[in-house]
Amino acid sequence: MAEHTKKQKDGGYGEDLAAAHLELHGFACVARNFKSRFGEIDIIAQNSRYLLFVEVKTRRASALAGAALSARESVNYQKQQRLRATAEYYLARHPADLQPRFDVVCVELDSSGVCTNIEWIENAF
Repeated sequence: MAEHTKKQKDGGYGEDLAAAHLELHGFACVARNFKSRFGEIDIIAQNSRYLLFVEVKTRRASALAGAALSARESVNYQKQQRLRATAEYYLARHPADLQPRFDVVCVELDSSGVCTNIEWIENAF
């Protein structure tokens, strides 16, 4: 089996931190890395009111320097369309009486891989 790249490891770690952050705020993670032919949703979480479809962006401090896009900007229109289509696919198979919402969580790591900040953008698009 191929080894994971540093970016893949950071991404998985960022998703773990984002899931823990959501759980601290009362959300239960019901799916991770949900795939359809349209794309993938990093985290699907819910509480008594909302069903969240969450895109997680993990960045190291070195990648934040310069002209890097913000977390919100990095989820462009095409990515939003893929997330919406994947969410519709999920809802068709797992009906819920909850308000769907698309959030973005940006996890920032320092150069040694320690989390320095988690930004949760609710209702991002």
